[in-house]
Amino acid sequence: MTPSRLCIASHNEGADAARAGRTLHPMRLGHPTRAVPGRRRLLRTLPVLAAAIGAPAWLRQARAADVPRFALGVASGQPSAAGVVLWTRLTGPGLAAEVAVDWEVAADEGLQRVVVRGRALARAEDAHSLHVEVAGLAADRQYWYRFGALGDASRVGCTRTAPAAHAEVAQLDFVLASCQRWDHGLWAAWRDVAEQPPALVIFVGDYVYEYATPPGAAVVRRHEGATARTLDDYRARHAQYKSDPLLQAVHALAPWIVIWDDHEVANDYAGEQGERLEADFPARRAAAYQAWWEHMPLPQALRPVQGRVSLCGRLDWGRLARLQWLDDRQYRDPQACPRPGRGGGNVVDPRACAALADPGRTLLGAEQERWLAAGWSLQHPWNLLAQQTLMAPLARPPPAGGEGTRVWTDGWDGYPAARARLLGGLAERRVPGAVVLGGDVHASYVAQLRAEPGDARAPVLASEFCGTSISSHGPPQARLDQELRLNPHLLHARGDQRGCIRFALTPARLQADLRAVTDPADAASAVTSQARFVVEAGRPGPQRD
Repeated sequence: MTPSRLCIASHNEGADAARAGRTLHPMRLGHPTRAVPGRRRLLRTLPVLAAAIGAPAWLRQARAADVPRFALGVASGQPSAAGVVLWTRLTGPGLAAEVAVDWEVAADEGLQRVVVRGRALARAEDAHSLHVEVAGLAADRQYWYRFGALGDASRVGCTRTAPAAHAEVAQLDFVLASCQRWDHGLWAAWRDVAEQPPALVIFVGDYVYEYATPPGAAVVRRHEGATARTLDDYRARHAQYKSDPLLQAVHALAPWIVIWDDHEVANDYAGEQGERLEADFPARRAAAYQAWWEHMPLPQALRPVQGRVSLCGRLDWGRLARLQWLDDRQYRDPQACPRPGRGGGNVVDPRACAALADPGRTLLGAEQERWLAAGWSLQHPWNLLAQQTLMAPLARPPPAGGEGTRVWTDGWDGYPAARARLLGGLAERRVPGAVVLGGDVHASYVAQLRAEPGDARAPVLASEFCGTSISSHGPPQARLDQELRLNPHLLHARGDQRGCIRFALTPARLQADLRAVTDPADAASAVTSQARFVVEAGRPGPQRD
């Protein structure tokens, strides 16, 4: 599918092999690669197999380096039927302006059946990060990869390609996650994911938080440094997050689709406007975008240009599903009715905020709205939409003694006309199997999306699963219990537990397992099922399982 000017496909399959430093081997597998038991373990650190027959010189010479050069791990992302993006970042002192890094991809965990290898340059201007765009791979296959440089070798990573466009697919297992504030907890949710690796991880924002940890705060671990504002600040914050072994493990076990929300830059920003209305906010945003790209498994096409990134994209997973993902930060109108002297979100009575009724207000920008409306698939039984936050209307109770209800203006409730246009497009085209995936609100919500949000008799157009946070603190459950009573389209709402959502998608049904961490301060905590839901093909709306 040809991408629009604004949004890109999941991977640039036509990337120039010379630019990536790639050597293509003629080997192609004639059968699917089967997962080996070792994938069920947290992947071990290299060097291993240093004396393996046929290993390249850089691996045979690799040693336990005095300075670890791959301390932030490895990752893969943006899978397509023919390739994937591989990521790492060199670490340690004394790095030259350009450092040659070797890489290889193999069809086995021992990396004895190498199918692609090459050399790429890690440059100081990109924090010595690498974004290797591997093409020419077989569809729907599992692969293993590693990097080597300066006498050191990375751990082995595992990734996979997507099925061919017209392939019949029996099942897609994927995980939805968001909001992993470092100083709010340890990441048992990622350990749970690593113990049963999915085919794909979809991360919908707040990968890092810009805040400094408040002095004297009783936290399990602290953010290093002050609130992030400069390129060096954001690079350091990403590096701190990437140092977590559980996060590294999940990156090394499956490809990711990643989008941002606000905290990768600053709380509640909108376009080039910060919450505090700083005059220099565009420069801060540009620095944050650069650091985010440097630390994500993203192609060169997404490297920021003049402080802008074309983030949204789509991916067909065979004939089973079309996945699309959006950017609801870069192109949105500023939030309606902010607090005096501030930007950002606010909780308001809709009757007292006339701007909410403005039909021209947009969360996605006009071009991205058009791109999405034209991108729904009528040929796939499932259409998955990954975006940052809760789409379902969420009426909140008024303050004690007040009347009416309140809405939060930083989410879709602050842009009701834009939501109506999106849902109207689903209704007009009769889009099959529409499922909206979100995060941001630090609570688990399961909802019906109706053509007329306030009308229980209106037809259900889509199902929504909004995941809780990996670690970020959530709202009080008493408030969510009130929301359940005020919003009959909500089937589930829990804000007192951290975790993520596991999905198993088949042509006939979508199964959702809402995972819940027992003790967010313990990386070894038990993780259980908070609730389970299913969506049947041809029957919009979740049902309790």
